[in-house]
Amino acid sequence: MTRITLATWDHDRALPVLTGQVPVAGFEVEPHILPTSQLFPIAVNEARFDVTELSLSSYLLQVSRGDCAYTAIPVFLARAFRHNGFFCRADSGITSLVDLKGRIVGVPEYQMTAALWMRGILKDDHGLDATDIEWRTGALDQGVRHERLELHAPPNLRVTPVAEGETLQSLLFGGQVDALLAPNPPRAFLDGDPRIVRILPDYATAEEDYHRRTGFFPIMHLIAVRKSLVAAHPNLPRALFDAFSTARDMALTRLEEVWLGSANRLSLPWLNAAMERTRGAMGRNYWPYGYRSAVAELRTACRYSVEQHLAARMLSPEELFCPELLDS
Repeated sequence: MTRITLATWDHDRALPVLTGQVPVAGFEVEPHILPTSQLFPIAVNEARFDVTELSLSSYLLQVSRGDCAYTAIPVFLARAFRHNGFFCRADSGITSLVDLKGRIVGVPEYQMTAALWMRGILKDDHGLDATDIEWRTGALDQGVRHERLELHAPPNLRVTPVAEGETLQSLLFGGQVDALLAPNPPRAFLDGDPRIVRILPDYATAEEDYHRRTGFFPIMHLIAVRKSLVAAHPNLPRALFDAFSTARDMALTRLEEVWLGSANRLSLPWLNAAMERTRGAMGRNYWPYGYRSAVAELRTACRYSVEQHLAARMLSPEELFCPELLDS
């Protein structure tokens, strides 16, 4: 039996594969659990693991440049709505997303998938191009962060890294940055600091409206497998797709059992409300895998990557995946 290395974060929909509860038929899995902030630089710069969770935006960038060691399978391990990630300084005068035009906006990495979708929202719904904003990149509120892949930005796209020792949050409070595109709430916001506010306070309603209009539940990360391994083992992509699909089903079944239990088995007081709202807005199949279910969403992400001066050329969704999985 061939041994393969597999690296993802500890998502509930990945753990059954990582622990061996769900086998990858014909293969022995050596699991590696890493937060994506550590995993993605390894994936794009070293291709260390045989199978890896991978940022959609970074994958598009590498495929368009012709230098990606991986090919993807249509397992969308991470998805997230992003209207909740727009923050500004309370005294900035920004009251809507259109007010970001001409402003200085911080984002941890220009190329990150969360920012790809958020800039797409600014473009499609508010008419703002990436070049209408001056971008600062770096750690959100602590540590150090750099672009995991080199950007090839045109002269009219202003992307400047923060200085050593600075964070986007500190620049926001110092007045050098007006707003943030944040993949998670900044620490000061979580601590109740009144100097930082969400631009869209009722973000859940905005995200439901976005889903109703587009049908999208934005894809953040996918699973990718080393091309050389696919050549040697043509059955591996299908085995991985089947295993991760089973693991996803197990995770969602478990969540439903917890939700419908009577003893608050998950330490979340309003789980009922969240599950009912999710089902009401998105139906039962709210975390789909498979190529055909995602074509329109992937085509949009490919367009965004070119419009935002990331991808070197316009990609088509079908060239991103193992051909034998395009019927999935």
